[in-house]
Amino acid sequence: MAKKAAIAHETARGRRSALPSAVRPGAAVATLDRVIHERVRLAIVSALAVNDAMTFGDLKALLGTTDGNLSVHARKLEEAGYVQCAKGFEGRVPRTEFRLTAAGRKALEKYLAHMEALIRATRKG
Repeated sequence: MAKKAAIAHETARGRRSALPSAVRPGAAVATLDRVIHERVRLAIVSALAVNDAMTFGDLKALLGTTDGNLSVHARKLEEAGYVQCAKGFEGRVPRTEFRLTAAGRKALEKYLAHMEALIRATRKG
């Protein structure tokens, strides 16, 4: 991972500390990936990161969400290119399966690195 440029930041107590540019006050939240940052979408991407594929029913049960809620969030991830959706049938029963794309994995890794930087900066304060 590339090193982030440090900037001087004055804390509430008047001390100056070096914070990675990615966690500048005010800019940190703005640079978060809003597609992944939403709770249900983060849960979907995280579940798919540790599973090769998951069915709609498996994700629904794991996340404890409704059909409609899961559909809306999965579609948003699919539109962003983070998730791939394959629809088919198992016998006469419809089957929807989701997989994390390479872009989705990269976006999740970037998101997690950003959150880790925020946590480190917060603990140093």
